[in-house]
Amino acid sequence: MPKILTETQVAGYHEKGYAFPFSAMRAEDARKYREKLEAHEAQIGGKLTELGGSARFKNQLLLTWVNDLVKHPTILDAVEDIIGPNIMCYTSTFFIKEPNSPAIAGWHQDSTYFGLRPHEHITAWLALSASTADSGCLEFLPKNLRQLKHQENAMEHSVNGGKQKIIEGFDSKNAILAPIEPGSFSLHNTLCIHRSAPNNSSYRRIGIGISYIPTQVRCVGSQRMYAMLVRGQDSYGHFDLEPSPKSDLDADAQAAHDAVYKRYRENYNEQLDWHKTGRSVPDS
Repeated sequence: MPKILTETQVAGYHEKGYAFPFSAMRAEDARKYREKLEAHEAQIGGKLTELGGSARFKNQLLLTWVNDLVKHPTILDAVEDIIGPNIMCYTSTFFIKEPNSPAIAGWHQDSTYFGLRPHEHITAWLALSASTADSGCLEFLPKNLRQLKHQENAMEHSVNGGKQKIIEGFDSKNAILAPIEPGSFSLHNTLCIHRSAPNNSSYRRIGIGISYIPTQVRCVGSQRMYAMLVRGQDSYGHFDLEPSPKSDLDADAQAAHDAVYKRYRENYNEQLDWHKTGRSVPDS
């Protein structure tokens, strides 16, 4: 029996590629995490939207409270309902849109530049502030069963590192808005086509996308990648295991983050090149 999702929701996820909303915590608890984020930004001398790059990624290696978020039992229970009990966190990314910001995400698939096979990667998108139509919440299309062609550096003001968008034809008329309240999250499959509009609200739209994979998934790039085991056991050994931080921003944590992010970017750039040139990579 599923732990969080109903059997109907599990079937719907596999059919459509997304499911929402699910509650991980109270709105008050989400506010406390926002305060922790703001304190972190003050400590490092700038907002994550200004600093960009590594400041937004894999903060579970640097900050104990982000480590707690990627290991949140309710989120992991929901993910387990979809991919099983042996779970790794491949990465996490803060997706923040400042008030009245033009920041957007074009139509894209998460699968494009990660190089993860088979396509069982699932993203839990956790809202730390209200994610609404006005503030630029996610929009989903029913799951596409194949990888579509993307173009990098194609979207001005994109919140995605590759600034990518789909350039192959697809039908977007059945898009579903996915508004979620602070403390709630959505789930979507790596092949699910999705986007988000600008933030036309007066507050920061703050979310964190957490990428989970079952331990049998591997990376098809030339780099041996890192991932964090967050539930169950890893009997495959496809990834080097990431350490959890003992304290926020300690020297060991920063060294681990630097090493992991360097390899992450090398793989990401390799996947960009492979996709651009049309190089064939394994599907499973």
